[in-house]
Amino acid sequence: MIDGIPVTTPERTAFDIARHLPRDLAVRHLDALARATGVKATDVQLLGERYPRARGLPRSRIAVPLMDGGAESPQETRVRLILIDDGLPLPRTQIRVSDGVNDAFIDMGYDQPKVGFDYDGEQHQTNRDRYVHDIGRAELLDREGWIDIKVVAEHSRQFILHRARAAFARRRWIPPKLH
Repeated sequence: MIDGIPVTTPERTAFDIARHLPRDLAVRHLDALARATGVKATDVQLLGERYPRARGLPRSRIAVPLMDGGAESPQETRVRLILIDDGLPLPRTQIRVSDGVNDAFIDMGYDQPKVGFDYDGEQHQTNRDRYVHDIGRAELLDREGWIDIKVVAEHSRQFILHRARAAFARRRWIPPKLH
């Protein structure tokens, strides 16, 4: 109880979200919950073991392993799921790139080929300070050898995957297929 209101733990909340929502919506909420609370997939999976007859458990077993507290927006989750659904390995989120003086973070990507993906929301186009910052950031990533694929809301699944495959080909990287 908090202020007289019954509440659940973050683990139980995640378990219920994963059991009752469609996968993509569940993962968006799970990512946000993990980011806000630090809840881990392994802790949520323990609840599945504790309640093996819970309604929606098969759905939970699909969504929970996909949760990632590194996602900073629903659109970042969308991009990550597009990559995963294409059979690519789980991308690492919030990749720190540094030249020893300056740091930048890539929303997600693959270290071996140095291919990253950044979702750019409207603030990247309308906020002048953000725009100026992004110029220096892009130069840092380029100097450090990263291909940084910018994604915006209007980009389709096919377009994102086309650009990913082209970047992998430029690096002569053949990603391992997971399924």
